[in-house]
Amino acid sequence: MRRILIVGSGGREHALAKCFKKSPTVEKVFVAPGNAGMGDVATIVPIGVMDFENLINFSKYENIDLVFVGPEAPLSAGITDAMNQAGIRVFGPSAKAAQLEASKSFAKQLMNQYNIPTAKHVTVFSKVEALNYLTSHPAPIVIKADGLMAGKGVTVAMDDETAVAAVHDIYQDISYDPLVIEEFLEGEEFSLMAFVNHEKVFPLEIARDYKRAHDNDKGLNTGGMGAFSPVPFIKDEWVQDAMNNIMIPMAKAMVDQGIPFTGMLYGGCMATKDGVKTIEFNVRFGDPEAEVILARLLTPLDQVVLDVMDGKDVELTFDPRFALGVVMASRGYPQSYVKNTPIKNLDSLGVDVCHMGTDWDDGWVNKGGRVLFVMDLAETLEKVRETVYKEIARIDAPGLFYRSDIGQWKEVQV
Repeated sequence: MRRILIVGSGGREHALAKCFKKSPTVEKVFVAPGNAGMGDVATIVPIGVMDFENLINFSKYENIDLVFVGPEAPLSAGITDAMNQAGIRVFGPSAKAAQLEASKSFAKQLMNQYNIPTAKHVTVFSKVEALNYLTSHPAPIVIKADGLMAGKGVTVAMDDETAVAAVHDIYQDISYDPLVIEEFLEGEEFSLMAFVNHEKVFPLEIARDYKRAHDNDKGLNTGGMGAFSPVPFIKDEWVQDAMNNIMIPMAKAMVDQGIPFTGMLYGGCMATKDGVKTIEFNVRFGDPEAEVILARLLTPLDQVVLDVMDGKDVELTFDPRFALGVVMASRGYPQSYVKNTPIKNLDSLGVDVCHMGTDWDDGWVNKGGRVLFVMDLAETLEKVRETVYKEIARIDAPGLFYRSDIGQWKEVQV
């Protein structure tokens, strides 16, 4: 029986804990630092994600069989390298391989070098250079900060004023740093994630997430306000196109570069009239896509990960039902928001909840930007939407807001 340590504290990590916990070969699940809402399936360990020394000591003391790293920051800082050096089995890319997410300019260079389809783009290195470029490249246009921004460092500027404001915002505290400016793509977006070990790539089923804060894709970009899986309007040939031209070539490119990738590879993809193109790569499970995909995964997660790490082939099976979830976020998110507002009626719901940013203070309160992920499974997308929104309406949380259109979409001609 295996003992699992998950590193992280959000909804993705709660979903991972639930998924590991239901495996017949898992004895115990720990989450560090976790949050108060994860106690239903895991033991909470008060060690921060960047405290590698204590995470290693804990793993040795508790005889952990597998460490699964959730967020991107510790991966980019080298948690996998540190764990491997200490002889602990850990699933996640090295710090060098994690540059694929940590640096937008690094990812674009690789896509250019290996002919991986993506938006036309330019990398600039100062505010002046960025603003000069915008004078000859009008909106719509996409502005991407180079470093880790927790899914929020992207501005899809539909007018010139927004594009200029985004540049000023990014260079608020710095004057020189890479910034990627790219063409605006139109098409059908989908998230494709895969377990990867060197050149072996095993895809999960796809999901669709909703990045903007408010209904009808209005408001600022967020880490994601809801998701569902499967996605019936994404054609199988588009997914196969993404595998053949994006995911597998990138895995091979990393090997060719001498920085082989082992871990979760996330491809943000868009089917356009010119074929499927890469929006971005991440080096971990997407959040909230992980919640809906892991809810459908039937193959024991611990066995999948260990087999992938051992170089074996894996076969993934999924519940055919639709999983859909809605994020309840703190009012004001993704900008400043008030914490410690009460959340009532949470424990009487008839659907599943992943805690993203809650705390317990004689009752549930919010402590993060994204707070709850309320989700369910059903035979149809309409049925699961109806159930989830009916249950959300029962939650008494005046300090939170949510989108009312998760699971709806306007089909784009591709």
